[in-house]
Amino acid sequence: MSYGTGNYDLAVKLLPEYLRCEVQLDMRLSAKAEEIRLRAGRKASVLVGESEVVTGSRCIDSADIERVAEIATEASVYSARESMKAGYITAKGGYRIGICGSAVVKNGEIEGFRELSSAAIRIPNEVIGAAGSVMRELTKNGRFESALIVSPPGAGKTTLLRDMVRVLSDGDDKLGLRGMRVALADERGEIACIYNGVPQRDIGARTDVLEGCSKAQAVMMLLRSMNPQLVALDEITAPEDICAIKSCANCGVKILATAHAEDMNDLASRPMYAELLESGFFKNAVFITKRNGRRIYTVEKTGR
Repeated sequence: MSYGTGNYDLAVKLLPEYLRCEVQLDMRLSAKAEEIRLRAGRKASVLVGESEVVTGSRCIDSADIERVAEIATEASVYSARESMKAGYITAKGGYRIGICGSAVVKNGEIEGFRELSSAAIRIPNEVIGAAGSVMRELTKNGRFESALIVSPPGAGKTTLLRDMVRVLSDGDDKLGLRGMRVALADERGEIACIYNGVPQRDIGARTDVLEGCSKAQAVMMLLRSMNPQLVALDEITAPEDICAIKSCANCGVKILATAHAEDMNDLASRPMYAELLESGFFKNAVFITKRNGRRIYTVEKTGR
């Protein structure tokens, strides 16, 4: 299993030089850092595990956050206007920057932001090989059965999903698994981290990505246009997502998706997820728990 190196240092470079000293961490903490947080009127901080560590000595202002947006878009904030409407910017290397501020609303829709008040620079955590042990349990006679990845927020669903997509797309001789045509509905650009059309993360050689629209829209478009053997999507959150998944299953397409829940009982207690379990679309559920700072993957049959 190999981890991305230098991710925190690259994230720091999205800050203007005069702010980089405000988020300095020792190597032990920077390796675990998940987000750099800037809030106008507050000191800079870094999300490390469950804690947000204040690292700065000076208060951030709106101009500082505007400068981060300029650096992230290579001085062309206008070019990122569409993603900014959804509250984020994707910088080179797949770094996603969530933004808040005073929204400019026209005809009931957000057109942009007049002033920026907060920025959250997410540090992508690509772990090549994370899916190794899981894929052995989800593959039988060289065939992959549809699976649902389940955990509370922040436990690593997207990281595992990304690596599973890579393995399913490239194939694995040890598992007797042939590479599949994978269609990835990447609504917020967090999985493939596309920049100028090129994925910044390893998602496999046979993966096609559609980002920037709702998961339900993306799934239906991918089904019609890319002839996938497997569709992957992150965070099932709406009834429309369920309808799209049903369309995949009815077309004989395998599904890989994620959901928020603590365990199987919690999953089954939520009406939307209970419908998925009852449908039998997902044969397996992969539960992620954290123990002593390590992620533990447990595969359970869904009961159908």
